Amino acid sequence: MWSLLRLSALSLTTLMIAGCSDPKIDTSSMPAAVVSVEKVRDSLPTYKRDEFDQALTIIAMSSFSGIDLLNARRMNAAEVAESANAYMHGLTGDEVIERADRMLRERRAREREQALQTLDRLENKQANATYDQQQRAQVRLENADYYISTSPYGAFEPVIDLQVTNNSDQVISELLLHGVLTSPDRETPWVDETFYYVIADGLAPGETDQWSLAPNRFGPWGNNQIPRDTKLTLTLQGVNDVQGNPLWNSPPLSENETAKLEALRAEYGGVNTHTDN
Repeated sequence: MWSLLRLSALSLTTLMIAGCSDPKIDTSSMPAAVVSVEKVRDSLPTYKRDEFDQALTIIAMSSFSGIDLLNARRMNAAEVAESANAYMHGLTGDEVIERADRMLRERRAREREQALQTLDRLENKQANATYDQQQRAQVRLENADYYISTSPYGAFEPVIDLQVTNNSDQVISELLLHGVLTSPDRETPWVDETFYYVIADGLAPGETDQWSLAPNRFGPWGNNQIPRDTKLTLTLQGVNDVQGNPLWNSPPLSENETAKLEALRAEYGGVNTHTDN
């Protein structure tokens, strides 16, 4: 029995000594780093060496922005030594692999958090734009006609007759309008411009009113070459309140933002991005 106990104790001591003697990376100098990296790598089983190579690269390059840590290439000993930092000094091969794995998990967690924040921001932006578009649609252009009138002095005057209904819950005082004036036999519009119309007394909720706008007869609307069979297309692009502040003007998502939102929804669509404050 005593012999068996002595043998067990001797085996345990041998294992402890072997564990403590695992080679470690020394980054105190360039030559020491080069030698120690290769020594640590050679001490590992063959099946772990590729994992060690990738882990070492991840640690060495972790402080550099723009590096794809998930697809890191193997670095030679000199490159590792040049990029080495305190994260590697004194680590065994297994400790290098463990530390790199932890760094990747932390990086993935940060990237996930950033992605969820971006998803939340884009969701809110899209929701605001949709809501504002719906609210602005409550201000309807019922009718819009363009024609040339003759002033009391015999001069030709351009006129836009406009009828608007305000079904929103806000009093509006200004309309931002985009007008396009076309004729069947002409490819290029006679007029294509954006302009404001100020409603003198405002337009209250539920109210409909009509006005005759008088564009500058010396501008494009007063071009005497414009034929009588022209078609006016008028689009409401913005609305201001009685203080002149824009109403319902949240911008829509850009093409890039839309693509980003779709990608994030596909990856994180089931995650609740809203947290209680």
